[in-house]
Amino acid sequence: MKLLLIVPHPDDEVYGAAGTLMDHVHAGHTVGLLTLTRGEAGRTLGLADSPQALGDLRETELRACLDVIGVQVHEHLSFPDKYLQDQPLTALIEVARSAMQRWRPETVLTFPPNGSNGHPDHVTTHRAVKAAWDSLPQAERPALWYYASDVAPENEEWRALWLPPTIRRDVSRFITRKLQAIACHRTQALSTVDFIRKYPERVTEETFYQVE
Repeated sequence: MKLLLIVPHPDDEVYGAAGTLMDHVHAGHTVGLLTLTRGEAGRTLGLADSPQALGDLRETELRACLDVIGVQVHEHLSFPDKYLQDQPLTALIEVARSAMQRWRPETVLTFPPNGSNGHPDHVTTHRAVKAAWDSLPQAERPALWYYASDVAPENEEWRALWLPPTIRRDVSRFITRKLQAIACHRTQALSTVDFIRKYPERVTEETFYQVE
C-alpha cells in the first residue's frame, strides 16, 4: 500500500488529501483509509433528524466520495463521534497499529499534534496514531505525515503546536474530481465553505509535514 490515511470523521480524508490519493491511484498504487467514527455528532443541515440517521447518511456520503477518489481499501469503525477522547487510548492505538501491520503502507497520514484546528477528535487521533507508530520496530515504521498548512492558527494554544509544511504536492490536474469528491459530503457544506474561504490554495496544492 502506498498511503494509509487514518482520520476520525467522514470528510476528514477529502479536503487535504483527495488529490494526493488520486495521484497515487492514477500511478497504479493502492491507497487505504481508516475512518474511526460515523460522524453522527456533526452538523445535519436539516438533512437528518437523529444521530443514527446522520451517521447512516455520512457513511453513504463517504462511500460516494471514495468512489470518486478511487480508494481501494477502506475500514470504517464506529467509535463514538465527539467523545473519541473519552475512549481508552490503548484501544485506539491498537486499531492504528493493527492497520499499519496488516496493510504495510509506505506512508501513514493523519492529523498533527494540534489537530489542525484543535478539534478534540483530531487531537486524539493524532495521539493514537503517533503512539502506534512509535510502538513499531524502527525498521517496520512507515513514513509518517501530518496535514500541514502555511497559515499558523490564530489560537495561541494551537499555534504553539503548529508544524509548517515540509512536503508540497501539486494536485491541480485533479481539481475537478477533487471538488466532486468534496461535494459528496453534502452534510458538511459549511465546512467546505469554511475550508475554501480560509485555505483556497490547498484546493490545488496539498501540503504535509513529514516526521523525521
